[in-house]
Amino acid sequence: MHNHEPGEPLEGADVRLPALQSVADPAPLGLAAFAMTTFALSLIERQHLAGGHLPALALALVYGGFAQLLAGMWEFVRKNTFGALAFTSYGAFWISYYVFVKFLVGALKPALVPSAAGVFLLGWTIFTFYNADRLNAGVGSGGRRVLRPDHHVRAAHHRCIQLNSTITHIGGWAGIVTAALAWYASAAGVINETFKKALVPVFPLAPR
Repeated sequence: MHNHEPGEPLEGADVRLPALQSVADPAPLGLAAFAMTTFALSLIERQHLAGGHLPALALALVYGGFAQLLAGMWEFVRKNTFGALAFTSYGAFWISYYVFVKFLVGALKPALVPSAAGVFLLGWTIFTFYNADRLNAGVGSGGRRVLRPDHHVRAAHHRCIQLNSTITHIGGWAGIVTAALAWYASAAGVINETFKKALVPVFPLAPR
């Protein structure tokens, strides 16, 4: 009969070792890309800066688009289904937003722009609402959640359709606040991961 030694797992016991991740946490990257692109576009919406949409479009394509898309792919590697879905989808949103504004809006007759924008935004609106239980204001432990991105839809709508200036200013301020929260969440994820302790508090969220 085998004698059990102290510290040795019992025969038949369910012993689970901590999962070793093959890549670093991609959530801070996705959140930072989210924040910077949102901030640039929100400044334009609030102040109507002449020519300001050009740098915002560049950020939408490269940082908000491709960087978030890459973050989503790395979330797949880490087996984080929600992070993969959110970052990949909204990275793709920014890329398609760039294509829509840069190449399609100018080619349409002005009277057709509202209906075209409606078709473009409807699916993203549905996607945002059915994920609303997870798209909260902040990130959870380890920086693994995404700020609610329905301001993306409002921002695209503001650029494609001329809305009342008051609504546009409100949307711009809301986007700036959202960007600040995303930057905070990104910084919290980086700092806490770097020092391996919760030095920066994260936002309380609904259960995972």
